[in-house]
Amino acid sequence: MKKKLIVFFIMAVVILMATLAFADGGEAAEVVYGFWSLIPPLLAIVLAFITKEVILSLLLGVFSGALISVFANSSSGFFMKLVESYTKTFEYPVNALADGWHAGIIIFTLTIGGMVGVIAKMGGTRAIANALAKKARTAKSAQLATALMGVVVFFDDYANTLIVGPTMRPLTDKLKVSREKLSYIVDSTAAPVATMAAISTWIGYELGLIGDAFKSINVDVNPYSVFFQSIPYRMYGLFALVMVFMVGFMMRDFGPMYEAEKRARLTGKVLADGAEPMLSTDFEKDLEKDNIPLRVSNALVPILTLIIFAFVGLWYSGGGLDKPFTWDGIRDAFGDADASAALIWASALASIVAIVMAVSQGIMTLKKAIEAWVEGAKSLIITTIILILAWSIGSIATDLGTADYLVQIVSNSLPGWTIPVLVFVLSSIVAFATGTSWGTMAIMLPIAIPLAAHYTGNELTPLIYATLGAVLTGATFGDHCSPISDTTIMSSMASSADHIDHVKTQLPYALTAALIAAIVGYIPVGLGMPVWISLILGVVSLWAVLKFYGKSTKLEDLKA
Repeated sequence: MKKKLIVFFIMAVVILMATLAFADGGEAAEVVYGFWSLIPPLLAIVLAFITKEVILSLLLGVFSGALISVFANSSSGFFMKLVESYTKTFEYPVNALADGWHAGIIIFTLTIGGMVGVIAKMGGTRAIANALAKKARTAKSAQLATALMGVVVFFDDYANTLIVGPTMRPLTDKLKVSREKLSYIVDSTAAPVATMAAISTWIGYELGLIGDAFKSINVDVNPYSVFFQSIPYRMYGLFALVMVFMVGFMMRDFGPMYEAEKRARLTGKVLADGAEPMLSTDFEKDLEKDNIPLRVSNALVPILTLIIFAFVGLWYSGGGLDKPFTWDGIRDAFGDADASAALIWASALASIVAIVMAVSQGIMTLKKAIEAWVEGAKSLIITTIILILAWSIGSIATDLGTADYLVQIVSNSLPGWTIPVLVFVLSSIVAFATGTSWGTMAIMLPIAIPLAAHYTGNELTPLIYATLGAVLTGATFGDHCSPISDTTIMSSMASSADHIDHVKTQLPYALTAALIAAIVGYIPVGLGMPVWISLILGVVSLWAVLKFYGKSTKLEDLKA
């Protein structure tokens, strides 16, 4: 009841303030929303933490955006404005789902869920867990194996989360690693890896933005060369990856993650009491009862099919047949690829392979295999709803000019050395508020590169590379820890973790890597320090935080 009253009170305040702020709606030719543009994402984020009801929070965030837009632009009466706001609220999810890319991601997500359902039903994921358990016999080795697998599946962040999470979950559950830790590892080895990979679904988008940004200042560059030059300056992404392996190797945690690991290690509860995992695993519980033989190949073959044909699909959809089969040709094909289509092709084929294997081995009839696929897909319905609403919030942020307002807050009369760190902070805020790293990159790069070039005389100095890296990795950081980000949502889903628990436990780790990136990274580099010194200092700083602030999660230490 208390939470309901909080929600009701907040929405009443938003309606009242919108009424007062835009009392003369419809008269101005163009409305500048200013601070009001921050309300939808902030409201969604705050309510999600207060109520733990992600869908309701996102929906109210969408409604608040529609409310602000209608009250600012409509000349109708008060009650008609409320009606218009209500109807406009549902235009955003419809438009989000009508987008070809979004629809492709939804289909890919459901298809992956179906494939996982079949694999799990025929004992494939448990067989992999049992096989890995022979080598990975401790929580430490389970975490490191999961992190390593996350790096290996480097070509796409969505594919990464949806392959690594379900595959490694049985193993981490068996070795008493919390779902919060699993979702953190999955999330931290997805976008941070894909954004720096030489061949990935991100590379074409980033190269295009880099090329356009330098064209705007009349500087002719090789975008691919600039991309590689910027990698040492992607400090948050690099430190986030180092931290994942360091946490696993040192077996030390802090904050809410320590409590989650302590609970899992001592009680065997991989989920907190009252947690609501985003992916049901009930379909995995009948394996022992049905006496199903556990074969590693039943998971490995469909997963390898998915990975191999995702590569082939990306190459083919990017016009690979018309390009030379060289490194440059393959890179260009990946850059031009329709990632959502390629991933659908691969996941559909992997699903077919899994079904054929289940039927041919007599584990299931065709009818039962199809039912298992449908059950797996159904387990992701909540995830797809959240994704659609998260995209809707992003659309509202664009309509209201949220990012533009945040950018305007930064003054142009700044010392040159502050540019990288301020661009990093601003990119992080924009990505956190909008839940999109790609959108943030598109907004920030055309602003940040000319700003840095003003201080370098258009020369490609470390300040330029640091600013470029700050935008790309700041966008990754903000998106990485935002509860309304699609990749954060998918990491919770793939790991079958409670979404808010995932966000709460991951946030201190993400903030630690980000603060170190800013303090020992972008500020010193802006002042002229060589980047390799900053990277070394950053790694040492991460070690020091875990060593002196973190607590051991080794079972013998927890029992002591």
